[in-house]
Amino acid sequence: MTDARRTLTILAAVPLVVLVAIAAARGQQSREAVRGEQRGAAGEALPDTVWPAHGQAAIQIGRARIQAGPDQHAAPIASVAKVMTAYVVLRDHPLAPGDGGPTITLTADDVADTDRRRRQEESIVPIAAGEELTERQALQALLLPSANNIAAVLARWDAGSESRFVARMNATARALRMTHTRYTDPSGYDDRTVSTAADQLRLAERAMRLPVFAGIVAAPTATLPVAGTVRNTNSLLGHGGFVGVKTGSTAAAGGCFAFRAIRRIHGERTTITGVVLGQPGHDTIAAGLAAADAMVDRIAGRAAR
Repeated sequence: MTDARRTLTILAAVPLVVLVAIAAARGQQSREAVRGEQRGAAGEALPDTVWPAHGQAAIQIGRARIQAGPDQHAAPIASVAKVMTAYVVLRDHPLAPGDGGPTITLTADDVADTDRRRRQEESIVPIAAGEELTERQALQALLLPSANNIAAVLARWDAGSESRFVARMNATARALRMTHTRYTDPSGYDDRTVSTAADQLRLAERAMRLPVFAGIVAAPTATLPVAGTVRNTNSLLGHGGFVGVKTGSTAAAGGCFAFRAIRRIHGERTTITGVVLGQPGHDTIAAGLAAADAMVDRIAGRAAR
């Protein structure tokens, strides 16, 4: 082949190569655009009608950014604080799925503390001196019936004292950039334990990455040695796609609920993770659950339109 003819052959091939490259690039851009539209649809700003009429709330749809409703301010969070207690315990003492973990032996002091809390009408589970709870059983008592006495047991077991454990809770909050959060106790019974819905959503999302935590909060019941069968205060489990996370209620905090539900959005199974705080009502736990349920319905219904 002559040099001239070789040159013509190369020049003729160049446009084909360029066209193939352009087509591939456009195909990639098109796929990225579709993914971007899907992310945008899940992450677009929510209208005011999504948020509860009272208190405060925050939502994360899938892995989109956290969206916070109006009136975000540090407020009592009641037993939603136990999400951090469980998170710190599992960070310090990781459990494999199905593993009970180390045993915690309850003492006469634990029983005395439980009696004191019962007189104060706190949420507790019955215990006995010498009773042995595995770490998993203690976490079940903490997260399902929301036992304040077991929150204290876990705190002392993990850190040696409640004060040292609370320091770990606050250090973890800072590490997670929960800038409006302050823990003063491991149960949330103390009204000085305060946070925002957006801060608690940041924590709930991290906690739900732990298979053991997610498995416990998705269970409607658990069985403990002395207390017997205990029930999850989250009565939405098994309805509307709800798979967790933790209720809370005091007079100061109102109804509080950190939650996760799985719904179909644009044909895809999508997690809706959120937190509501400060819900009013005669039954404040029910008010927190109802506010979360209504939010999830509004979000899923809006996406279906």
